[in-house]
Amino acid sequence: MAEIIQEEKAKGGKKKAKKHAPHIDMTPMVDLMCLLITFFMLTTAFSKAKVMEIILPEKITDPNQKQPAVVGSRTVNIILGPDNRVFWYPASVKPEDYNNLPPLNETDFSAKGIRQLLLERNRTLARKIADFNAQVTSGKIVLTQDSVRGSISKLKSDDDTGPIVLIKAYKKANYGNFVDMLDEMNICGVAHYMFVDITWYEEKMVETAITAAPTTPTSPK
Repeated sequence: MAEIIQEEKAKGGKKKAKKHAPHIDMTPMVDLMCLLITFFMLTTAFSKAKVMEIILPEKITDPNQKQPAVVGSRTVNIILGPDNRVFWYPASVKPEDYNNLPPLNETDFSAKGIRQLLLERNRTLARKIADFNAQVTSGKIVLTQDSVRGSISKLKSDDDTGPIVLIKAYKKANYGNFVDMLDEMNICGVAHYMFVDITWYEEKMVETAITAAPTTPTSPK
């Protein structure tokens, strides 16, 4: 706010400005601060946090408790390669077989690529989840949103037919493919998947596949 500078007459009839100490009126700033606080409180309350929920397996602390078995026939190894390439192979490879490593199968992030592979191997669980969602949508089952998520989680935890997916990243893979693979796990309803370190012989398998079929960089989707 502006200040009124008063003038007073000095001796000899000359007008002389009255000196005032420097002053800043902070009253308008108080109103502005209240408006800003209200604005940030409302925007924070109504905005949804963009997070990715990852459910990790419980840590086994009891030494007598056995680790969950990984069935070889259900295991699918997915390796994120360079230039948005994605490879996979079934079952497992032992380190002593490094002289006779199996070839990798290459796919992509399209609907007919890695998604089709996962859906075919997860057909039973995917059908159960689809039927449950259909009953909720039609009103045959009335549940809250939290209860629906809990029921789907229960279906996944009880599943013993779907694939056990081991996701590994080659040293030149990018973070975007990591996020894309998480999306595919959720879309396909895969119950059992984990991220593990790639082994040295799997890196050799990737390098062999890249040498046999080089390609130009492409976008994942």
